[in-house]
Amino acid sequence: MRDQFFYGHGKLLLSGEYFVLEGAEALALPTTVGQSMKVKYRHSYQPTLNWKSIDHTGKVWFEGDFEFWHFKPIRPQGNITEKFIQDALCAVRLQNPHFLRDEMDVFVETKIEFPLEWGLGSSSSFMYNVAQWAYVSPFELLKRTIGGSGYDLACAQAMGPILYKKYEGKPQWEAAAFNPVFKDQLFFVYLGHKQNSEQEVIKFSDMQIENKGQIISELSQLTREMLHAHDLVTFNKIIKTHEEIIAKALNYEKVKDLLFKDFWGEVKSLGAWGGDFALVTSDRSHTETREYFENRGFTTVIPYTEIVRSESLQ
Repeated sequence: MRDQFFYGHGKLLLSGEYFVLEGAEALALPTTVGQSMKVKYRHSYQPTLNWKSIDHTGKVWFEGDFEFWHFKPIRPQGNITEKFIQDALCAVRLQNPHFLRDEMDVFVETKIEFPLEWGLGSSSSFMYNVAQWAYVSPFELLKRTIGGSGYDLACAQAMGPILYKKYEGKPQWEAAAFNPVFKDQLFFVYLGHKQNSEQEVIKFSDMQIENKGQIISELSQLTREMLHAHDLVTFNKIIKTHEEIIAKALNYEKVKDLLFKDFWGEVKSLGAWGGDFALVTSDRSHTETREYFENRGFTTVIPYTEIVRSESLQ
């Protein structure tokens, strides 16, 4: 068999966080960094699967061998990554019974282009790549494993910003004309704590939230308004309102109130609140903006134009 190559983009969720699980329309951004997967084959009478995962520095952070019947590790390490890979491959086999049935040793090498702790989609880009390899639905694979809305899988294959929503439990998305003239005034700041998306999904599902339908409608409307914001002042008002709605509904503290009360621009939580990245807007220079956060110990400040894929309908 010929060698194969797969690639999935990372993701950032700009609006609709949490409530995208319930059908809110969300604005999602594929990133310029993602995860690749190479697959090589070699004839064998006792086939095994060798899996190697490489981080953004070129260091091997996981390596293990699996048998093909139940994808059990041959030399068990007992770690989360090993279990994650096994569970995903078993879920694939349920969708495609013919997956990895040939008399071949298989060598898989994944390489992530961003630090694992950033939460930009190491799991979703993995799921997307594996699904492409096995000719199965990535959304069904997600459903059978870690769960979630699926917006990150849509980002993995998108060439630019998308509008995403779940309709009757099924994913729907389309290219979004989001290419704001003020994009040079947008930044992403890493807050230093990777959230567990799977746990956040469970936590949200267990919440008793009043007026959920109204909240979904309001967030969807704000998402559409984001697309038509022609200046930073308008955009700031939209994301401030968005923050207030989520904070009130979930009884969470807004990230600006918690960490950056004296910041001159707006700060918006992204994805699972309390971790990963925040969106920051600033009408001051890149240097002054960066220094504000660095002086407070937040050293990863990335301009929008450096991390978001730029193709759009505009």
